[in-house]
Amino acid sequence: MKKIVDLLQEEISKAFEKAGYDAKYAKVTVSNRPDLCQYQCNGAMPAAKEYHKAPIQIAGDIVEAVGDSSTFKEIAAQAPGFINMVVSDEFIADYINKMNESETFGCDKTDEPKTIVIDYGGANVAKPLHVGHLRSAVIGESIKRTARFLGHKVIGDVHLGDWGLQIGLIITELSKRKPELVYFDESYEGEYPKEAPFTMADLEEIYPYATGRSKEDPAYKEEAQQATAELQSGRKGYLALWQHIINVSVADLRKIYTKLNVEFDLWKKESDAQPYIPDMVQYMKDGGYAHIDDGALVVDVKEESDTKEIPPCMILKSNGATLYNTTDLATIVERRKLFDPDKIIYVVDKRQSLYFEQVFRCARKTKIIGDDVDLIFVGFGTMNGKDGKPFKTRDGGVLRLEQLLKDVNDQVLEKMKDRDMDEASMADTAAKISLAAIKYGDLSNQASKDYVFDVDRFTSFEGNTGPYILYTIVRTKSLLAKVADNNITIDDSVKIAAPDNKSETDVMLALSKWSETVQAAYEEQAPHKICQFVYELSDAFNKFYHENKIVTNEDAAVRESYIKLSRLVGRVLEKAIDLLGLEAPEKM
Repeated sequence: MKKIVDLLQEEISKAFEKAGYDAKYAKVTVSNRPDLCQYQCNGAMPAAKEYHKAPIQIAGDIVEAVGDSSTFKEIAAQAPGFINMVVSDEFIADYINKMNESETFGCDKTDEPKTIVIDYGGANVAKPLHVGHLRSAVIGESIKRTARFLGHKVIGDVHLGDWGLQIGLIITELSKRKPELVYFDESYEGEYPKEAPFTMADLEEIYPYATGRSKEDPAYKEEAQQATAELQSGRKGYLALWQHIINVSVADLRKIYTKLNVEFDLWKKESDAQPYIPDMVQYMKDGGYAHIDDGALVVDVKEESDTKEIPPCMILKSNGATLYNTTDLATIVERRKLFDPDKIIYVVDKRQSLYFEQVFRCARKTKIIGDDVDLIFVGFGTMNGKDGKPFKTRDGGVLRLEQLLKDVNDQVLEKMKDRDMDEASMADTAAKISLAAIKYGDLSNQASKDYVFDVDRFTSFEGNTGPYILYTIVRTKSLLAKVADNNITIDDSVKIAAPDNKSETDVMLALSKWSETVQAAYEEQAPHKICQFVYELSDAFNKFYHENKIVTNEDAAVRESYIKLSRLVGRVLEKAIDLLGLEAPEKM
């Protein structure tokens, strides 16, 4: 099903050609002055240079060429050369009915499905998720769901950090606290215990302690580095401990990600790329891509067009150790082998942009990935407190994500304490509302921008917030429940009638933006566009709801049309919030 702007553009294109002008100037957009018109075409202005005519004259010619069209209620040339359009009531109603008859509400699946790997999550083993992990998880999840909705094959990968010094630090500290464990006995030949000798709570205490000590005690840090090297060289006891660390950590991470309604298809780890590194490094050497610089193996990635210094991409340190660069490049090799992707999308803090520029250039220059594969960096801004600084606890520490979820949930429960609900329903509803408050509060901002996390505003049931969106959906459910209670049945053949007032027209116009919104959100990796859509539609529907009798309307034909329109609004909103990773409760 074509987007509404494309249908309008087709008609305006014919008018341009009929009037003797090139149709390339016939671009139609939603009006930036809704008080004047619904859609506009500004092509007369650039066309004026080619045809040496006044823009208003060209605009007038186009309007005359359109003539008496059933598409438009009004079309007019406006100085200095705008073509302003208001579509006819019949045209918009026909479009909405076609949306209503479509499983995807008129949003066509792609004709060329791509295989897309999305790298998001950014968690490390042995560490709890904190607020800094929120944005990657929720932005990546929405990008994944949107691409999948459009028919692409999408693989979401958490890509855990599990192979660095943090493991060596934990092993070293464990060896101090529990030297009797068999993992430290190199002569041990038996099977290692299946149960880990620590809990997640233990790891959360051990890791920061070991990190702090390593900064003050060079010998301790050297010991941890040696433990890391021995792990990576395959020491059996250390590998067994490492596997325990992963198992305990992943169980905890899954629990938090589930609460966030974030699901990964793959729980791959940095270590999974290690087997690919030796051959990749040798390939880079043999191909003449890599060279020794001050003892380190590097690939030059600067280009003549660079306006700033782009350092070489280091593949191996002077001591032969690998780096994050090495692992990320080897992961590209792994993904190419396993999935043959058309795109790999990385959802990461925007402060990592230079790093990923180096990695992407290195991958291209060394041809470990073809030019036919898109490597996309989606850099997100910082989640800040009201002081404008990165979000912290009151004592200045980093807030755990689990604690943030609990704090917001408690605030929502406080606001709902007067609701007439049983305890289980209250808990389920509060969980969905608090998650909407957090995720919508994040996703409604353009990903690349910093934003202020304002709990009071995000949990409000009014304004551009998650709870307000859910409240609108619940309102449509309540309305349909009243329809059922009143034994009102509507035949499937009944059409949504042409709008008979402005509030109804505004709902239809908001609905008609669905297809172009989803497509733009996918192409630009921009979940905030879906948030804009759901807020505009929610706002339009709530005005329509307040200004019109729906269930109690005395005119049966009007009543049936209003009910069908309301039902469509609810269905579209539920699909839209699903693309954001949200769910609506039955009641609020």
